[in-house]
Amino acid sequence: MQGLNNKQRATRNRTITLSDADVVRLRKNLIKLNKPVSFSEIENKTIYQDIFEVLDYLPDKFVDLVFVDPPYNLNKTFNLTTFKAMESEKYEEWLDSWVKKIIRLLKPDASIYMCGDWKSSGAIFNIAKKYFQIQNRITFEREKGRGAQSNWKNCSEDIWFCALSNKYYFDVDVVKVKRKVIAPYKDENGEPKDWEETEDGKYRITCPSNIWTDITIPFWSMLENTDHPTQKPEKLVAKIILASSKKGEVVFDPFLGSGTTSVVAKKLGRRYVGIEIDELYCCLAEKRLEIAENDKTIQGYSDGVFWERNTLNERINGNSANKKNRVKFSETLFSNKLI
Repeated sequence: MQGLNNKQRATRNRTITLSDADVVRLRKNLIKLNKPVSFSEIENKTIYQDIFEVLDYLPDKFVDLVFVDPPYNLNKTFNLTTFKAMESEKYEEWLDSWVKKIIRLLKPDASIYMCGDWKSSGAIFNIAKKYFQIQNRITFEREKGRGAQSNWKNCSEDIWFCALSNKYYFDVDVVKVKRKVIAPYKDENGEPKDWEETEDGKYRITCPSNIWTDITIPFWSMLENTDHPTQKPEKLVAKIILASSKKGEVVFDPFLGSGTTSVVAKKLGRRYVGIEIDELYCCLAEKRLEIAENDKTIQGYSDGVFWERNTLNERINGNSANKKNRVKFSETLFSNKLI
């Protein structure tokens, strides 16, 4: 198969790859649509097709949550597909051409999260406000890359949080953050004030903000890593899925890439539908979904909270008792896989 990556890798490189046999086997799981379908025909499926060929065939009002990470407005090659940068107005027209088709698919209380970098974020905002009620803008630190010599290093991206109406689901308790306490204040009785001391150190549980600095972009030593050039971290998608959907609800990603949205939805007990134009990435998604049958771990998520970057790793490595217990968290514990 053209585009299959057979390069030599270091021994400790954990990147998920595909053999020729994998592609032959996994492409049988993919589906293509040529007529209107019911939800049961696409439930928990990867649709290998151009988004513009598919949207008119999908059923009405089946989606609870949309996570969409479209090509940003820059020149970028995705295996066999290349996206060309365009004038901002033209990029808005391109966004509009598929966003307006998604409206029909949404339940009345659906939520929509749309990703973009600094160059595309304004256009995304303009289209989002046209069709949705914008609730917030999340900015996350994308600490990766060598930087720029004649400009500020670009290390942040936006996610526009929208809803179809003011009636939408949001569960703040399941996305709280566990932070190390820098200044451990005590009350007049000498008791910890809004924090607790555990065998792992001093921590407080806090509500999440719209600035995310605890995200690690997948790289070669992480079990979730693939060769997709713009892969979103499972931890990032997990925050969104947990906050804005319930177990058993449907998560939809029209630009699935290597499958992160579907994989995290499966790990968290949601149903999913993904569309991806590239067969290699579709097969990567299917391989990751197979892995998720037995491995429910999500980097940085444990004990029902999201830990700051690197702190969960320290906790696991420094406490052998926790190593034995980290498979337990309510129904499933999600633990850090970073080295």
